[in-house]
Amino acid sequence: MTIKELLLQEIESSSDNLLSQTLDFLLFIKSKPAEDEVSVTPPIQKHQTSTNEERPKVQEAKPILRGSKAEDLLKFAGTWQGDDFEECLQLVYDTRSQAEF
Repeated sequence: MTIKELLLQEIESSSDNLLSQTLDFLLFIKSKPAEDEVSVTPPIQKHQTSTNEERPKVQEAKPILRGSKAEDLLKFAGTWQGDDFEECLQLVYDTRSQAEF
């Protein structure tokens, strides 16, 4: 039997709750970039003395469309580039509006 056939056989005998969790997991895995798509750039040293050193280029990300789900954000997790993460995070905390429920 192929993997697809085995999966279909297991799907037929699984509960709706398990199927829901399995679907969420499958969508999560599909949203992750493949290892060959992920580029790892070395961190920039804060105290560089030479201005002639070339800095790594920032990758452009596609904008997220309105109405997207939280799972769409997973592809951006861990992709911060730069040495000002703490400063930008504090700016977000200082300027975001309070949620009303």
